[in-house]
Amino acid sequence: MAAKSYRNLKEEVWDQGLCSGCGACIAVCPADALHFPARDPGTSPVSSGYCKEDTDGVPCGACVAVCPRAGDRAPKRMLGEYREIWPARAGFEVPRRQSGGAVTALLTHALEEGLIDAVVTVAEDRFTLLPRSVVITSREALVHEAGSRYQWWVPLLASLKEAVVARKYRRVAVVGVPCAIQALRLVKESDHQLVKPFGRSLRLLLGLFCTETFDYRILVEQVLGKEHGVAPWEVKRLDVKGKLEVTLDGKPALVLPLASLEAAVRPGCHTCTDLTAVDADISAGAVGSPKGFTTLVIRTPEGKAFADLALASGRLVKGEEEVDLAAIEKLAAAKAKRRRKM
Repeated sequence: MAAKSYRNLKEEVWDQGLCSGCGACIAVCPADALHFPARDPGTSPVSSGYCKEDTDGVPCGACVAVCPRAGDRAPKRMLGEYREIWPARAGFEVPRRQSGGAVTALLTHALEEGLIDAVVTVAEDRFTLLPRSVVITSREALVHEAGSRYQWWVPLLASLKEAVVARKYRRVAVVGVPCAIQALRLVKESDHQLVKPFGRSLRLLLGLFCTETFDYRILVEQVLGKEHGVAPWEVKRLDVKGKLEVTLDGKPALVLPLASLEAAVRPGCHTCTDLTAVDADISAGAVGSPKGFTTLVIRTPEGKAFADLALASGRLVKGEEEVDLAAIEKLAAAKAKRRRKM
């Protein structure tokens, strides 16, 4: 019996509007046959038409094996399992940080100490806000990109192929939203021969709280630009906490209810019920902690080891207040409820 190919993925996920756009299938495709078009990315990848399984009869199915929306994979929700949860901040100055800079602190310590050799993350053009997936290997670049907006959709995991295959990194950390983290957990646990090299190269999965991601063109060009007269270079900060808060340079802040932004939400987000990236080693978000701190959810032994080492070094500082679990659970429940209605 033939293994599933990208055609199955197209029929079962892409054509049904379920694709999260995480880019995992692009990363593991051995033929480099899948991609998102740069000018008009659409809602799911496109294929060159060549597939080892379909064209050559060579067993593959790697793309299906890593898709977080394929098969009967149950949606994730609420806080998930964890060992510890506490507020944290960077022990050094992190310009443009989103909350407490704790994620940057964790990764900076890991890079400086040789615990990881690369970070797959999101960067953005500071003038246009246009996001892109990148591979970062230096402390300076990591701090410079702190605060990049994960609210923008980008096929983050497409850069995993650059990190693992092209640049041969074997101790990779990835910072991503829940759908990307779910795909990476599948990668780490997969027995698929074409996927295993990626799984062996993943050392730390850092998940970010996420209510949804937005299409850059719709939100920036239409909603902010045409409807509210906001240029992208005027945006200093974006926060999603049950609503979209846009901090502007020299203008009053703009607060937009999420219900008014549904046209800008990626279609694949409508089936996601995971707010806190329950498949991560460490999850992070601004909800539940006092201003200036990041909520860290330590989930795995690996995550605890990275957090403890960063604390011992002083690069990460633990807050004294307890995390407001009720606030996180309330937002998680709201996300699950909204998605069920969709």
